[in-house]
Amino acid sequence: MKDRVVFIPGAKGGLGTNVTQTFLHQGATVVGASRSIAKEDFPSERFTPLSVDFTQADAVRAAVDSIIQKFGKLDVLVHVLGGFAGGQTVAETDDVTWWQMQDLNLTAAFYVLRAAIPHLRKSGNGRIVVIGSLAATEPHAGLGAYVTFKTALAMLVRTVSLENKDAGLTANLILPGTMDTPANRKAMPGSDFSQWLNPQEVADLAAWLASEQAGRITDAAIPIDNPHA
Repeated sequence: MKDRVVFIPGAKGGLGTNVTQTFLHQGATVVGASRSIAKEDFPSERFTPLSVDFTQADAVRAAVDSIIQKFGKLDVLVHVLGGFAGGQTVAETDDVTWWQMQDLNLTAAFYVLRAAIPHLRKSGNGRIVVIGSLAATEPHAGLGAYVTFKTALAMLVRTVSLENKDAGLTANLILPGTMDTPANRKAMPGSDFSQWLNPQEVADLAAWLASEQAGRITDAAIPIDNPHA
């Protein structure tokens, strides 16, 4: 990843931290963005923090513009950002939950992709890796809003793949099962954590999809889960 400029929306958090550390370890120049993030979160001279509200189109465009102004290019986008809400049937789902799931799981990704793609195309071998959800490959009672927009996210990424093959730009989706993160442990304290997926495995897969070796892989939706779950 040396000489590669990588943009990671959702860089701070359960999975985001693993992804950011993995790309830094591989020598990339990383711009990590979250609502709240600081240089001290990832003490590396190759790390730049950006505080961004990804539900605001102008803020996202300004963030991408700032990357180009500072580094002159963008090679890799790893979109980790997302949100989860469940427990309500479709009939019970309130407007706030519906719009929140749309904003965090679909609209934010659209804003990022729209702003980043023109620059990624110029890379010549750009990479887009988006984190989706294995749960969104099937309907789930009580998760209507979540799975609806995660499923739409998958279609968005696949469309981006088709539209940008001519520029050598790949776009792929990772579909992880339940990951062993602090937030998930807090939300589901009675679960068997040993059955959950180590987020580092997802980070490693994202790094591989962003590598030169994965240059012929695009329009893929790759499930990853604990095989014993």
